[in-house]
Amino acid sequence: MKVLVTGAGGQLGRAVRKAASGREFDCIFTDVVSGDDIVALDVTDRDAVREFLLAHKVDAVVNCAAYTDVNAAEDNEEKASLINSYAPSVMAEAARNAGAVLVHISTDYVFGGQKNTPYSEDDVPMPLNAYARTKLAGEQAVMASGCSYVILRTAWLYSCAGRNFFNTVVERTAERPSMQVVVDQVGTPTYAMDLADAILTILERGVTGREGVYNYTGEGVCSWYDFAVAIRDGVGHICNIFPCFTDDFPSKAVRPHYSVLDKSKVKEVFGLDIPHWTEALRMCILDYNNING
Repeated sequence: MKVLVTGAGGQLGRAVRKAASGREFDCIFTDVVSGDDIVALDVTDRDAVREFLLAHKVDAVVNCAAYTDVNAAEDNEEKASLINSYAPSVMAEAARNAGAVLVHISTDYVFGGQKNTPYSEDDVPMPLNAYARTKLAGEQAVMASGCSYVILRTAWLYSCAGRNFFNTVVERTAERPSMQVVVDQVGTPTYAMDLADAILTILERGVTGREGVYNYTGEGVCSWYDFAVAIRDGVGHICNIFPCFTDDFPSKAVRPHYSVLDKSKVKEVFGLDIPHWTEALRMCILDYNNING
């Protein structure tokens, strides 16, 4: 299977590159800038994307490209929309024309976080901020395109690579005697390697007849505070972490207080075995220790 992976230089893209090693996929990795095994491709260029898929006879597209700076999106919604809304429409159209499958990555942020039970795929989206609006518009563009697709909504993505909560906590607990982390935002951390493995497993098991929207995160529930404490303890740092509230650290973007997603559908349809977030974190820390000696 010939698979095009966009946003291959980002956190999830890098995880997909690693997870694809040893599998029977012929992958083409692209990003806005070329380098190493990455080919340059502007996912907002409709003609370029269409021609790329046809020229390389692509069977599947995994869209990891995204504008993920939630606060910056409040002042740059047009830019965020270009990547999060327009680019998915471009890729969906190109996939339809090429007869390819599209796996598109979305977010828990499409929901408003007012519930206190896990969100299912059928719950009505209620985006609270610009980032969420642009991601929801991207979902809608894919669904309206007529292509064969799977949309995966995920949450609290982290890994050893790039800017994310895991690396931020590791750095700060190494440098500071204490820090505060919000305790009133609840969700489930998702290890990028687990999501990458799930994406490739879905492609291996076949999308045809299983198209639709699915939730995928780690199993279990925790607050950002709980997650930070587990990271600190896992890497063996000495730092006092104190719980605080969202209102103690006002930000431009309003964030959902409850982001737990129900994964029953993706587990049943694709037969996925999803690790608990604590086990996934243990694997991430092993990877971190291997990288950092």
